[in-house]
Amino acid sequence: MTTPPMTDAADAAASAPHLADSHDLIRVHGARENNLKDVSVEIPKRRLTVFTGVSGSGKSSLVFDTVAAESQRLINETYSAFVQGFMPTLARPDVDVLDGLTTAIIVDQQRMGADPRSTVGTATDANAMLRILFSRLGEPHIGSPKAYSFNVASISGAGAVTVQRAGQTVKERREFSITGGMCPRCEGRGSVTDIDLTQLFDESKSLSEGALTVPGYKAGGWNHRLYTESGLYDPDTPIRAFTKRQLQDFLYREPTRMKIAGINMTYEGLVPRIQKSMLAKDREAMQPHIREFVDRAVTFTACPDCAGTRLSEAARSSKIGGISIADACAMQISDLAEWVRGLAEPSVGPLLTALGDTLDSFVEIGLGYLSLDRPAGTLSGGEAQRVKMIRHLGSSLTDVTYVFDEPTIGLHPHDIRRMNDLLLRLRDKGNTVLVVEHKPEAIAIADHVVDLGPGAGTAGGTVCFEGTVEQLRASGTLTGRHLDDRARLKETVRKPAGALEIRGASTHNLRDVDVDIPLGVLTVVTGVAGSGKSSLVHGSIPAGENVVSVDQSPIRGSRRSNPATYTGLLEPIRKAFAKANGVKPALFSANSEGACPNCNGAGVVYTDLAMMAGVATTCEECEGKRFEASVLEYHLGGRDISEVLAMSVTEAGEFFGAGEARTPAAHRILTHMADVGLGYLTLGQPLTTLSGGERQRLKLATHMSDKGGIYVLDEPTTGLHLADVEQLLGLLDRLVEAGKSVIVIEHHQAVMAHADWIIDLGPGAGHDGGRVVFEGTPADLVAARSTLTGEHLADYVGT
Repeated sequence: MTTPPMTDAADAAASAPHLADSHDLIRVHGARENNLKDVSVEIPKRRLTVFTGVSGSGKSSLVFDTVAAESQRLINETYSAFVQGFMPTLARPDVDVLDGLTTAIIVDQQRMGADPRSTVGTATDANAMLRILFSRLGEPHIGSPKAYSFNVASISGAGAVTVQRAGQTVKERREFSITGGMCPRCEGRGSVTDIDLTQLFDESKSLSEGALTVPGYKAGGWNHRLYTESGLYDPDTPIRAFTKRQLQDFLYREPTRMKIAGINMTYEGLVPRIQKSMLAKDREAMQPHIREFVDRAVTFTACPDCAGTRLSEAARSSKIGGISIADACAMQISDLAEWVRGLAEPSVGPLLTALGDTLDSFVEIGLGYLSLDRPAGTLSGGEAQRVKMIRHLGSSLTDVTYVFDEPTIGLHPHDIRRMNDLLLRLRDKGNTVLVVEHKPEAIAIADHVVDLGPGAGTAGGTVCFEGTVEQLRASGTLTGRHLDDRARLKETVRKPAGALEIRGASTHNLRDVDVDIPLGVLTVVTGVAGSGKSSLVHGSIPAGENVVSVDQSPIRGSRRSNPATYTGLLEPIRKAFAKANGVKPALFSANSEGACPNCNGAGVVYTDLAMMAGVATTCEECEGKRFEASVLEYHLGGRDISEVLAMSVTEAGEFFGAGEARTPAAHRILTHMADVGLGYLTLGQPLTTLSGGERQRLKLATHMSDKGGIYVLDEPTTGLHLADVEQLLGLLDRLVEAGKSVIVIEHHQAVMAHADWIIDLGPGAGHDGGRVVFEGTPADLVAARSTLTGEHLADYVGT
């Protein structure tokens, strides 16, 4: 018997794949987050995988709440317990096995914080580099990079400090000063608030006659008595007859402790009191009547000292080649990139290269039309997502999992191609790219597709399909059937009943635009991202009594908020329960008297474990129903309040539509929710678990019963599956047929094809846009092919 030569065995070992290369899949087994039903999938690494399915089918639950959440949690656990104490605590997702994870970088749709001092520049580190540049090259030299920051105030001080030296206590005098770039007048906000005093009181009346017109300051209340019984002025004298001193005390007096009606109270002038109690609050969180008062009484004007630049005079005086940092931040980013490339200064070479690369990334990703001084809170969801992408584009990291949530939101078909190229580039560097998406153009570039469904909510949460795009087309799933859907142009369009005239519109990049928006029809405003669509519609059509505006601002709500509380549906339900049982409506609120005392109406008990993930356990007293046991004994139509909140919108519509539980007010709101495609949502589902598209449609449902004659919708197809777009078009048609005028800002070709009239802005973005490049019917736009929108719409409808 002969033994094989040793070289053959060595060659065989060398040619066998290395064990480390066998980990080429992310394995998920038994995922049960939110509505997922024991989902098991295998996701290929270093490939682009797109997750599809109707809105609410469980895409985000699988990608963000399971895969990405566990990756981030495991990374956080690599830090020391001390460091973890300063980090957000993350609970382990409800999943049996998660294997093969890599570092996840999440680029989601969460809009950037609306802090008045947060800008595009501060959010992307571009401002930090610009400040260093000016501190090195600016003439005259005024100080360190802090001297160019509108977030740093100039302060100085002196005093005695006690130090231990050689075993003795020694007192020394120390002085310090910090030179900051903050404008002292507006404190770096760029705008100042003026309060219109005529909206606070009627100067012809005395306080006793009810001169105060501020909400909550009615005669007899403590807010009113504070002023009438302060003794600083006569409450029977008309305000216009007050002396200078009395008016100062009434309006601006500093907080002063005094006895009023025998009670120790703090008196404060009316203006600072209103600023603290009302103006310090988030406008969206205010009650409607207070919001109306604030909108009436407060005006925001550009700061007269810094002309809205937020910077001090010294910071604006330091220049490089005649350009100050305020001028640089106000430039369009594409122009600023050219200016930076023109600076030939070897002493700051690495800084110029890094800054130039960051600014070029803006241009490359389609955001060259922004400026660095643009407030971060004014960016749309799609713009905010792309701004977050910038720091990752030039990254040298590989074998990372990038997770994107509908990166094509807010993108014109022309811009989607550019976004697709960026996603493929990230993949080709050796990264795993996971994308939640609805647009067929973005699904088409996938290496692998995971389709969830078949329905939404409880009807979803299962994997319907896994494979290639071609296999998806032949699969027969809802997504596969609709992937090649193409809307047809309308054969006949409606005739307008009038026109809304806009003259000389110049908000942001608009160039004295004159346009007539037809009324009584469906008008679609299109154009590439940054061409001026939102500036034209939101800037020129004020949201008044006759205008209902549904924009992309996020819904605010805690885990106690749900569709029933947000839409006002809970109010008629509570009253119906109270009337049927002869008790108070407050008993049927989990945030009021009816709340379970053990969990305070939350349904779960949270245990904080410091730097470890907190534990949420179902409340043992109410078994997660959130209500006191005695409250659940009251019934309406054979159901208690917790059973009603567990119903879906469709079920509840039938329940409140007829029979013993018939409640017209509740049925009307439920009909609106079903109309916008939210029939599957349960009434008590926390708002924090809704997807972006669901939240926007919930907002649309709340406005459906408004009395306005003009509806302004900002990208209502956001987060909508191809199959749901058809339902949305039907809803828009019903609004028009009910006599409303509907104006839609939209990029989706199906909505464009369905329009009666199209207004196309462009031809480009930023200072290359801002003009109306086409007005007419969709058929005329396709026939002309004179604009980017016209070309893409013609390709879409196949002409």
